[in-house]
Amino acid sequence: MEAFLGIWNLVDSHDFDEYMKKIGVGFATRQIANITKPSAIIGMEEDTITVKTQSAFKNTEITFKLGEEFDETTADDRKVKSTVTLDGKKLKHVQKWEGKETSLVREIQDGKLILTLTMDDVVCTRTYEKAT
Repeated sequence: MEAFLGIWNLVDSHDFDEYMKKIGVGFATRQIANITKPSAIIGMEEDTITVKTQSAFKNTEITFKLGEEFDETTADDRKVKSTVTLDGKKLKHVQKWEGKETSLVREIQDGKLILTLTMDDVVCTRTYEKAT
């Protein structure tokens, strides 16, 4: 878990618009989200993890314990049931709502944080670099 802690800045994104369409994000919100370069701040105190996402568009924050389901309101205002687990070196975040499910998998590769968003057949990859 230690490797994930810190401040991460978005540097690259592939197929984010397709992913947002798939989960039901409206056109205007997608336009803003596509040009936004958020930072992710991941912290941990004892067994509680906090992930803050900050951008000029919107700030979100979730706090959770690994393996425990929690209620989350996403940046696009979906009300979801979320569970985050640590699977080897991958932090797997699953969101469920209205009979749908999407996964957000974070892993460290070559010192970068790779976020893979998957909804059905759509896969989006977002790359973050650690702030110095």
